[in-house]
Amino acid sequence: MSSGWWITRALANCGRIARDGFRSWMLLFLTAGSVVTVVACNSDRNPMEPPPSPQLIASGKQIFRFETFGDEKFWTDTLHMERVIQAAVDPTTALSVGLKVDMDTLPAAIVQAIQAGQVDLKSPATTVALIKLGAVVGVRGTVVTVNGRDSLTRVGVTCALCHSTVDNAFAPGIGHRLDGWPNRDLNPGAIIALSGALTPAQKAVYNSWGAGKYDPRYNFDGKNGPTVIPPAYGLAGLHSVTFTGDGSDLEYWNRYVAVTQMHGQGNFSEPRLGINVQQPAPNLVEPKLPALQAYQLSLNAPAAPAGSFDATAAARGQVVFAGAGKCAQCHVGQEFTDGNTRLHALSEIPTDPTYALRTATKQWRTSPLKGVWQHPPYFHDGSAATLADVVERYNSKLALNLTAQQKADLVQYLKSL
Repeated sequence: MSSGWWITRALANCGRIARDGFRSWMLLFLTAGSVVTVVACNSDRNPMEPPPSPQLIASGKQIFRFETFGDEKFWTDTLHMERVIQAAVDPTTALSVGLKVDMDTLPAAIVQAIQAGQVDLKSPATTVALIKLGAVVGVRGTVVTVNGRDSLTRVGVTCALCHSTVDNAFAPGIGHRLDGWPNRDLNPGAIIALSGALTPAQKAVYNSWGAGKYDPRYNFDGKNGPTVIPPAYGLAGLHSVTFTGDGSDLEYWNRYVAVTQMHGQGNFSEPRLGINVQQPAPNLVEPKLPALQAYQLSLNAPAAPAGSFDATAAARGQVVFAGAGKCAQCHVGQEFTDGNTRLHALSEIPTDPTYALRTATKQWRTSPLKGVWQHPPYFHDGSAATLADVVERYNSKLALNLTAQQKADLVQYLKSL
């Protein structure tokens, strides 16, 4: 008897209250959704306007976590990922490619069964059961039960797939959600490459990306140059939220990703790149963007953990940051970026310019530094493994001639942000 069947039976016995709660949540969600179309929240919001309501932010949270924007038409109808999952993706495989499980969605009986080793983590049926529970972060599926057997018939993805992780409170890859944190364990290329609808050449490109990387331009220009998955926290007050500052607010990038990368049902136009995606009504993306942005802008960068940096050295490093290191010339203000007022020529940043040349601005934005301790590797392509590597690269590029002590202190300050 499969573990997927066991989980389904356990859910039937102990999860009726949870399902009833889910129905109530859906009713609230749909009701809140009716507000989304008439309320807007922008990173350049007029300070005289009231802040976004808690209801709008709560609605955006559900959109961020659970909304597919109708992208099942791509992940199911084109890539047939539901077949791949049903046949070959067991929980062990899923965790190995960086998929995460939200432990807060698991009924107590299932948690106890996993702890007791009574759940088969090598069975795809278990993965289907977890998707049915809504436990796989960023993955939404339709599961139909026929003759006592669960079958995954449709599957889609949400923002949380790449821009959430878990705290591993239960086990590696299983824990409480951390929304906005980049999932640097996720290997989206390897997941996409499992599809039988792709050519061998396409599979080779996707498999070349590696964990924590994704190329949001490949499906337009056919070039292969993935970037690291960026965080979705600490964006309040910022206009330029991408590596190259292509749009004027967060809604621009959310629209781009939802329509052109997730393949949701909506429209996106970028004349600078010759992109013009127009799809038949209804538009499932546009009405949800204000609430989605409101939630993302509510996500603060995580504070550095106690004991993770040398406070005395960090204090010295702050002096280097503002002075000899010349960091504060570009990393300005509370957001530690001048991205709201200017972008930088490719020659100013010590990194490979190839990706920027594929974007709308063909320039670089100064990256905000809040929470920078949390998301190595660094630069758009992850070419700097540590903050020490970043400091060394700028020391050379700008001919700063920092001493070993200054560089070490500067690293400690960056770790404290």
